[in-house]
Amino acid sequence: MRTAILEVLKKNSGQYISGEDISHTLKVSRTAVWKHIRALKEDGYAIEAHPRLGYALRQNTDRLLPAEIKAQLTSTVLGREIHYFSELDSTNNEAKKLATNGCQEGTIVVAEAQATGRGRLARGWFSPHGKGIWLSVVLRPPFSPMEAAKCTLMAAVAVNRAINEVTGAGCGIKWPNDILWNGRKVVGILTEMSAEMDAINHIVIGMGINVNIDQQEFPSEIAATATSLAVAAGRQVSRVKLLTAILAELERVYTVVKNSGFASVLDDWKTQSITLGQQVDVHGIDRTFTGVAVDIDADGALLIKTSQGLERVLAGDVSIRPASCI
Repeated sequence: MRTAILEVLKKNSGQYISGEDISHTLKVSRTAVWKHIRALKEDGYAIEAHPRLGYALRQNTDRLLPAEIKAQLTSTVLGREIHYFSELDSTNNEAKKLATNGCQEGTIVVAEAQATGRGRLARGWFSPHGKGIWLSVVLRPPFSPMEAAKCTLMAAVAVNRAINEVTGAGCGIKWPNDILWNGRKVVGILTEMSAEMDAINHIVIGMGINVNIDQQEFPSEIAATATSLAVAAGRQVSRVKLLTAILAELERVYTVVKNSGFASVLDDWKTQSITLGQQVDVHGIDRTFTGVAVDIDADGALLIKTSQGLERVLAGDVSIRPASCI
């Protein structure tokens, strides 16, 4: 009923419609209409009430509510099933539970805030309420576990392309899956897998996207290295529009991968990369070295040219050296 009332308000394009008309159209009491209007306001919809004229929707909510996502959804698999939370410890944790219990491919988990969001290498992720997209997607790919790591590159390509189409910010990918603007991180991607020796049970791709966070809101420990899309674009960004664009682009790229393999994804990653051609510091498990990032191979490993020869990096922390350090 709440969704039906919202649709009536939307169809009237910001014009007033009386509570009596809504009550008559939907065959519900005026008291029930009033209660649902109050709940919609609590969900962030700007609804103006006039004692004689009725109700008018002045502005949609910016919350990532399932009804708002589905209204703009163009993907056919990703986002068919939506699990929405005001706050979670981690969307990836919830998505893994759902995947283990047999949820369908394309299920997404989205939260307005995360209490213990996680990035790569067990790092925390700043996830304030209503300011970002804290999202996890469940995939059940038909390829081998050996190729699962490339899903991280696939997600980075899709997210970066969607961001640039929606915001025009001009972001780029730092190996393997961070998305940066002017050297500061706006997106982190964490991919987790459940698999057997020869088959993948599921892959969960988690995305932390800083959308409408003011620069001064970032904690002091990351203020110099993080930023948001609103800062990059110079305006507030619709989170629902961006989320649905990401789902559509990820579905498109995923379909290509399932049909033709990862070759085109690796080519797209190279085109969008801000790492290749740069001098980088590599911090591995047992050693640190410096060199020039020259390419990625068919497995998605980063190839570093050093004074000792070519190094192949499959895991670790890679940072781009500032020009003054080169």
